[in-house]
Parts: sequence; structure tokens; C-alpha cells
Amino acid sequence: MATWLARVGAASMRRAWLVIVAWVAILGGVLGGALALGPNMQESFAIPGTESQQALDRLGSVFPQVAGSSVQVVYQAPDGAEVVDFQAQIQQQAREIEAIDDVASVIEPWSEFASDQVSADGETAFTQVQFEPQGSGVTPAGLDELVATADAARAGGLAVEFGGQAFQATSVPISWVEGVGVLFAAIVLFVTFWSLLAAGLPLITALVGVAITMGGVLGASALVTVSNSAPLMALMIGLAVGIDYALFILSKHRSQLARGMGVVESGSLAVGTAGTAVVFAGLTVVIALVGLLIVGIPFLSVMGIGAAASVAIAVAAATTLLPAIMALLGERLRPRPGSRAARLAERDVDAQPTLGMRWVTGITKRPWLAIVGVLVVVGVASVPAASLELALPDNGREERGTTQRIAYDLLQEGFGEGTTGPLVVMADITQVTDIMPTLEAISDDLAAIDGVDRIGSAFPDETADTAIIQVIAETGPADHATAELVRAIRDAAPALEAEHGTPIAVTGATAVQIDVSQRLQDALLPFGIVVVTLAVVLLLLVFRSILVPVTAAIGFVLSVLAAFGTVVATLQWGWGAELLHTEAGPILSFMPVLLMAVLFGLAMDYQVFLVSGMREAHAHGHSAISAVRHGFAANARVVTAAALIMFFVFFAFVPEGMAMIKAIALGLAVGVAVDAFLVRMTLIPAVMTLLGERAWWLPRWLDRAMPDMDVEGESLGRHRAALAWAADAGGHLALERLRPEVDHDRPGSASWTLTAPRGAVVRLDAPFAERQRLAHALLGDVGAGGHAHLGGAALPGDVALLRSRLALVDLDLVDPAGRAETAHHAARAALSLRTPLALGATLDRRASALVERAAAALGSPIDASAPLSRLSPLARAAVLVAIALERQPSVVWIDAATGAPPGAARVAAQLGGDDLTIVTSEPAPEAHGRPAIDLAPDDAAADEPAAGDASTAASDPTDTGDATAALATTGADR
Repeated sequence: MATWLARVGAASMRRAWLVIVAWVAILGGVLGGALALGPNMQESFAIPGTESQQALDRLGSVFPQVAGSSVQVVYQAPDGAEVVDFQAQIQQQAREIEAIDDVASVIEPWSEFASDQVSADGETAFTQVQFEPQGSGVTPAGLDELVATADAARAGGLAVEFGGQAFQATSVPISWVEGVGVLFAAIVLFVTFWSLLAAGLPLITALVGVAITMGGVLGASALVTVSNSAPLMALMIGLAVGIDYALFILSKHRSQLARGMGVVESGSLAVGTAGTAVVFAGLTVVIALVGLLIVGIPFLSVMGIGAAASVAIAVAAATTLLPAIMALLGERLRPRPGSRAARLAERDVDAQPTLGMRWVTGITKRPWLAIVGVLVVVGVASVPAASLELALPDNGREERGTTQRIAYDLLQEGFGEGTTGPLVVMADITQVTDIMPTLEAISDDLAAIDGVDRIGSAFPDETADTAIIQVIAETGPADHATAELVRAIRDAAPALEAEHGTPIAVTGATAVQIDVSQRLQDALLPFGIVVVTLAVVLLLLVFRSILVPVTAAIGFVLSVLAAFGTVVATLQWGWGAELLHTEAGPILSFMPVLLMAVLFGLAMDYQVFLVSGMREAHAHGHSAISAVRHGFAANARVVTAAALIMFFVFFAFVPEGMAMIKAIALGLAVGVAVDAFLVRMTLIPAVMTLLGERAWWLPRWLDRAMPDMDVEGESLGRHRAALAWAADAGGHLALERLRPEVDHDRPGSASWTLTAPRGAVVRLDAPFAERQRLAHALLGDVGAGGHAHLGGAALPGDVALLRSRLALVDLDLVDPAGRAETAHHAARAALSLRTPLALGATLDRRASALVERAAAALGSPIDASAPLSRLSPLARAAVLVAIALERQPSVVWIDAATGAPPGAARVAAQLGGDDLTIVTSEPAPEAHGRPAIDLAPDDAAADEPAAGDASTAASDPTDTGDATAALATTGADR
């Protein structure tokens, strides 16, 4: 991963303008598509499989006029008047509303179907408007027409407001306060880099990524149901992680520039090392957010996918767009000698301790004090979490002064809290003969249930097979008592069915929201277990330790509990709620799940950056406690900046954010602060100090079974060292004590050393098994120690290049499937793989030409229709070499269990030309003036006399110089 990312970073820097233009084109295309499709944000809390949703779906087919979204047009008479004084205006408005497309029914206060729609004091009334079912809601155009009908009624002094579940915000409100979070982030970036130019780069890449995400989410809203809060979630998370991910890479780049590294070299190395941790951190966030799909709630799944897309785009921008901009700025990003940034990069933390070093030193001296202090603070903050109450938002949580909030308050004041969220009881009356008396009897039974304020309208559909009964609760739709009432009605349903022969089900917007909240509450613990388990597994792979992942997961749980507790105390209990421009009430139902998903990825982000430094220091010989100090000090500054940026960005969405976002933003802000400063930067170093060397313990069998994630970029360091060796080694094919592995951790018995120029003939002198191990080590099929390069492509890291440049011709693998494969068929099959779209006649013609070339090099005809296994060994070698050379390798390796046939090297030289390097196991290959080299295992060569033998000089492990000249002389002598 690290090596590949380093190549991505280098390629982005060398083709900077191409990368930037590509990002601008993507941005323009996505935003253009969003504008063309037209955003259509809708709230839909549908949840398949619940009783309320199944009943609502049935109503949509048999009773459509009551199954769509509803709006309540609320009227309040001016002082000294009653609404009846405005009856004519209200009825005229009702007729205008009926004329709107998609309106299914309108019941004004004095209609024969009205039910208690005028308040007892006569000052308040409402008209019930029902829209046709449209899957998830009504269109904004329909609502605009509805609002326009109020003008005439308001002219006489009547107050007209609109409420109901359909009349929730259909826009994405973004205020100037969110910009304050970005401003604070910019200040933190400046203090981190002490450069306005450097501070602006993370903001640019983050804003580009966020713009693409917002365009994608808004465009998708025209095709699928997208909640109003989904774009804000994507904006909030994308902005925070986009700035942080760019910060990590840019900080590494600037530190390397300060130490004198070249611009492109530093940028690619920063992307390969810090970028690997960024990719891992981003992947954990994406996995957690996509994991919301397991909850099974469509609107939450869409929200999770949108937020996951914002994280993925932020990772892509940080690893491609940022390096491109860094390349254009070039030397201007290099800290000036003597500047504060340069001094910080060059500072010896042992001689001149930084604030981070002083902090962690104090923790390591008194680890128990730090642990107890963190547990006390987090424990106190977590206490309110035990009182967590969940509910979906209604119009009572909208901002004061909005029409839906005014309507909500008027309805509660004039008719009681339950009027703002009536329950709908659906009755199956297909087996009922006396319908109205039965409905009256059921209504009386429902009215007797505790928590019911009154029964509203009750009437059947036109086909007399389904009826609805409106139940008004004593409490509001978000009240816990209303959820208890729904459960009480469902508990009474079997008895009512037995008594009246009528199955019933509770549905309506309020019941659906209650079911969604219950489903989310039930999913909270299983989802938490999944997330914690995932954290342990991922960190086990990263740190190759048992105790480090366990302590990290425990720290994550502490952060989540502290965040829950703070949100409950503030938004549910109301402590300081007025300062955040909100009111006390139940917590948003999907806040806990979303908070756990997002905070999980961010917590793992900080864990990786801090503890990976400790692991690297420990691997380089530091004692356990010294590794904790040095690893912490190396990354504390950038992690502190990242945590502050995330806190400010998240918290900026709290004061003026929409109701559905406040709880999530506050929880994330608190969670990030607690996790970064208390857990990762205080608790974890203290625990690691107490664990000592045991922190890095891992059973050997588990270590062998796990893949190497290499988040620290160690493989990139090895690859850079290998490239440096390759530059010094010279030759076209060079080996230095290359020792293939027999299995995972047991090396083979032979190592190899060689320096061969381009066009040389190398004779393999070793047992067949040893030769095969060497070939497959060069191809990357088995591990190997030592060094190897081919044309500058070095092991480890350049396996793909090595495979493209080396062609292994194993003469024993002709017809592995037991078929009598002919020379023509083998050539045709190889050509079809290279050009899969070529026509059959073309392939046949090219295959015949290839066999003819092999015959010309051989000097005798080859029967193209004969099976390869029946050709002479040399003819078979000629065909297979000709096939292998079709992909234009620079080295061809010819081998067989009994050795390559005499003349194989000559045939390969004629087919491949002067630049082809030939490795062959034939006893005495013809060199024809080319450099000829004998290659034997080092251990074998050491046993042979080296008196003037050039091949011994090439294989001598003590002589790693370039023996090409001497070997060329030997080849000429042959």
C-alpha cells in the first residue's frame, strides 16, 4: 500500500496540471448534474417490515386519500374575534387547496367530516389537507402552491400557519455560523504551519471534496429519497476529515522539506507514509458508515452512504489533488531556514523537549494518576447517558418563528399536545356487516385506554373493506408516553379483534416515527458490538498486538459514553440549551448510531497516528517507555491540530444548525475532544507505560497468520533502500545475496549474487529446485531476503514491473491440462490474451507468423500442427520463447528439470535481439560475443576454487562490485 501510494503521489506531482484539471472537471460535472436534475429534499422515515409501515402501505392501495402526507392549515383569530367570523375566507381557501394537483382531500373546520377542528374558546381552528401518496412525501412545488392560498385569508387579519409532517424543512439551511468553524480551522492550520500558504492548502482540497459530495447528494435527491439532514451530514463530516487528512500529509511534507529533501521525493514519501495512515483511517470511517446498512432503515442508509462518499472523496483529494498543488507550489512550501517551522522540524525532542514531550513525560512518570483522572472525568460526563430517550424530530423542534413551529404551538395550545401527531388505527372491516356501530364500539374501547385524550374521525373507505379511526393522544408525538400508548393499543389489538371480528393496526406518521425510534434503539447495542469488534480486529492487524487493540476499543467506548452523556445533559435535560439556541427534549433517534459510526473512524485515526509512532520507535530499539514518549512527541502536534479542527468544524453546526443536526454535531464535537485529548493523548500513553513490553506481545502463530498492513510505511522505506541499492549496483540484472524463502519464515539454503549487463547470457548452475526458487523470488511469488533489481525495478515493491520485464519459459509446463496442445494453438492462445478483441482470422495469421519466426531462429521447420510435447526440446523452446517475447520482456529465463536444451540461448538471442538478457540452464550456452556469466548459489560458489574465474568473482558474496567487465572477457573467450 505505502509503495503504491508513493507512486500515486509522485505521478500526481509530475502531472500536476492534468490532475487539477481532472478534479475541476469532476467538480463542474457533478455540480452541473445537480443543478440540471434539481434538488428535491424530502423527509421519509419509512421503515420496511414494521406494523405501522405495513399498514400505511396497505392504506396507500385501498385508502389512498388518507395514506399520503398531511398538512394542517392552522388559523388563529385576532384579539377580540373568533375564527367563525372568518368562515367564508377559510372555506374559500379550502376550495383553492382542493384545486391543487396531488391534493387528495381537504376537511375544513365546519365540514360534515370535521372532528373537533375548532378550539373550545373559538379562537383557533385548522383545516386538514391530505396529499396523494407519492412514495415518500409531497413535492416542494405542491407546498408552495398551498402556502400561496393563505394570502387572501390573512388580508382580513386572520393568522394562517402551516404544520404537519409534510411541512418540514425542504431546503438545506447553511448559515454563516458554519463558516466560523472553517475560520477557526484556518487559524489552527496557520498556527500549525506558521504559513498562510500552507494553511490554505487543506482548506482548498477539503472544500473541493465537499463541493463534489454536496453536488452528488443533492443530485441524487432527484432520483432517490434523500433526507434534509443528509447533505449537512456529508458537509460536516467531509469538511472535518478533508481538512485533517490533508493536514497529516502536508505536515509530513513540510517536515521533510525542512530537512533538505527534494520536492517530488518528499511529496511522494509523505503520500506513501502519512497517506497510508490516511487511507486506513478513511477506510475505517467508510466501513463504519456503510455498516449503517445493517440497521435496515432506508433513510439512515442513504445518510450513511452520503457521509461515506464524502470521506472517500476526502481521501482521494488528499492523496492526489493535494500532491498536485504541492508540486505547483514547489519550493515555496519549504520552511525558510531559521523560521519557527524549520526549527520545529529539526528540533531534538530529547535536548529541547516540546510541549508534547513534556506532557507525555509527565504521564509516564505518574501513569496511575493520569488513568484515574481520565476515568473520573469521563465517568461523570457519562452518567446522564443512562437517561437517554430517543425520538424522531417533529415540528416542535423547528426553529421558533417558522410557520411549522408556530402552527405546532397553536395546535398544542388550542387542542392539546396530541393534536400535532394523531395516531391512525386501521381496521379490516371485510368481515363486518354492521360497519358504523362496530367502528363506534371500537372507538369507545380505544378511548378507554390510558393515554388517549379523545377519538377523532372514524369512517370506512368507499369499498367498505378498510376503515380508519383517528386517535388523539394526551401527549405529543415525541413524548415517551405516546410510544407507550402505541404499545398499549397493539397489546389490546387481539382482544379487540376477538370481540369485534376486526383486525386492527396502528399507523400514521407518529406511529411510523415511534417504530423507527424503537428499531434504532434495538439496533444500538448490536451495532456497538459490531463497531467495537471491528475496531479490535483492524487494530490487531495494524499494530500486531493483543493489548493495544483492546485498550483502544475500551477508550472508544469511554469516548462514546461521554459524548452521549453530554448530549443528554444539554439537549434532553436542558442544561445550557438556551446557549445553543435549542430546547430540551428527546434525543434524535439515529444520533447514537451515527455518532458511533463516525467517532469510531476518527478515534482509530488518532490511535493510528499516535501509537504507530510508538510502535516504530519500539521497533528501532527504544525501550517500551522511551518508545511511548518518542512516538507520542513525533505526532502530538499534528494530532492536536487535527482534533481542534474537527472540534471547531463540528461545533459550528450546533448553534444555528437544523434540529436534526444539532445533536449529532454536538455529540461529535464532544466525542472528538474527549477521544483525542483525554483518551488518546492521556489515557493510552499511561496504559502503554504500565503495560511496558507486554503491550507488543502477540502469539507467534497469530503473527504468521495475519497479513502485514504496514500502516507506518515500513515497506516503502525498504523499497527506497532497495532503489538506492539498485542505483549503486549497476547492471541490468543484479542480485546481492538474494535468498528465497522456502516458507513464510524459513529461508532456503542458497543465496545468489550477480551483476549482469543488458544483453548478457547467464548460465544457471544449480539444482532445479534452487533455480525455480530463484525465478519465483524474482517474480514475487515467494518471499526473499537480500536485494534484486531488473532494469531499476527492485525488490521489494516493484513486483509488477519485474513480472512485466522477466519472462519465465518453463519447458516442462507444456500442456498442463493434459491436452495435446499444438504449437499453433499455444501461439494463438497467447496472442488472444494480449489482443482479446482481435478476429479469429487475424489471430490465426499472427500465430502462424510467430511459429515461422521460431522456425527461422531454430534454422529448421517446425510443424505448427504438432503437439508441443512431441516437438524436439529445442524446437519446443523456440516456440515458447517466441511466445514469451510477444510481451517484450527484457529478460527471458529458460529452464527445465533436466536443463534447457543446447542451443536455447542462441535461438533466444536471434528472436530477441542484442538487448535481450538471457538466463538459461543449458550446460554450455553459446554467447556469440555477448557477456557470458556463470551464476551459482553463493554457498556453492564459496566451496569452489576462485583462481581467476570470473564467474566466481560475480558470485563471491564478499565482492559486491560490478564484475561485468571480467565476465564480458570470459564470454568473449568462449
